[in-house]
Amino acid sequence: MFTQKRILVTGGAGFLGSHLCERLLDRGAEVLCVDNYYCSTRGNVHHLLDRKNFELIRHDVCFPLYVEVDEIYNLACPASPVHYQRDPVQTMKTSVAGAINMLGLAKRMRAKILQTSTSEVYGDPQIHPQVESYWGNVNPHGIRSCYDEGKRAAESLFMDYHRQHGVQIKIARLFNTYGPRMHPNDGRVVSNFIMQALRGQPITIYGDGSQTRSFCYVDDTVEALLRLMESEPDFSGPVNLGNPGEFTILELAEKVVAMCGSKSEIIHEPLPKDDPTRRRPDITLARKKLGWEPKIALEQGLAPTIEYFRNMI
Repeated sequence: MFTQKRILVTGGAGFLGSHLCERLLDRGAEVLCVDNYYCSTRGNVHHLLDRKNFELIRHDVCFPLYVEVDEIYNLACPASPVHYQRDPVQTMKTSVAGAINMLGLAKRMRAKILQTSTSEVYGDPQIHPQVESYWGNVNPHGIRSCYDEGKRAAESLFMDYHRQHGVQIKIARLFNTYGPRMHPNDGRVVSNFIMQALRGQPITIYGDGSQTRSFCYVDDTVEALLRLMESEPDFSGPVNLGNPGEFTILELAEKVVAMCGSKSEIIHEPLPKDDPTRRRPDITLARKKLGWEPKIALEQGLAPTIEYFRNMI
C-alpha cells in the first residue's frame, strides 16, 4: 500500500530550500516548509502555496517544533557572510540549538534527518582537493567562526544522536550552490558579480582574484540531496556535494561580464580575514555511494541565473 511521505524542510523558503520543496512536491510528497524569513523570503515559495500538499509555517528552529513527519531536511541557517556575520550569536544558535531541536524531533518521530553542512567546515584547507576525512583548518575565533564552527558543532551533534540514540542521519557538505532565487544582496560571489555587471557597476574582487572556488548549480545540488536521503541506511556521510570544476574568482568575474554583455570594469579590494585560498570538492564518495555527479557546467547554470537577476532588476 502506498504511503505518502510527510517531509519537513527547515529553511524551506530560502534559495536552496525552495527548490528542494518544489522537487519533493513533484515527487508526490507532502511538504511542511518551515522558515523564520531571517534571510529568505515568502516570495520564493509563493508559487507553491496553492499546491494541496504544501504547508508553510513561520517558525524559528531555535525553539522546539512539535509536528509529525517521516523525514527532515535541516537547511535552516544563514549561509552567506553578509547574513551570518550580521548576527553571529544568532547564527551559532541556529546551527547548534536548531540541530538539537530537529534531532530531538527526529528521535521522537523516528524520522530520518539530513543536515546540510558546508565546505566551510574545512576552513582554509591545507590539502587540495578536500576529502571528507580531512579535519579542516578553521580559525575558531575569527569573524567566520560563527558559521564554520556552528556547522562543525552541528555535525558533531548529528553523529552523537546517531551513536547514542540510533537516529538515522545523513550529512551533506555543500560547496557553493548557485542559481535562480539567490538573494541579490547576500554577498556571495555569483550574485554579487551578476548584480554588479547588470547594473554596469565595477566588479569587486577581493585580493588578486587568484583564490579558487567550485560552483554547483542548484538543480544538481537538489538531486544530490534527494539521493543522499534515499541512500543505504548504513551510510550517514559526511559526503561532499559540489562541482569539482575549479575556477579562480577572476575567471568567474570575466565569465559573468561577458555573459551579461556588460562593460563593467574589474576592481580589487583587500582580501577579507580568513578567506579560503582554494576550495574544490573530491566527490569520489558521492559517485560511489550516491551514483551522483553534477551535470550542469558553469556557463549552463549562469545563463538562467543571470536571466533571473535581469528580470528582477
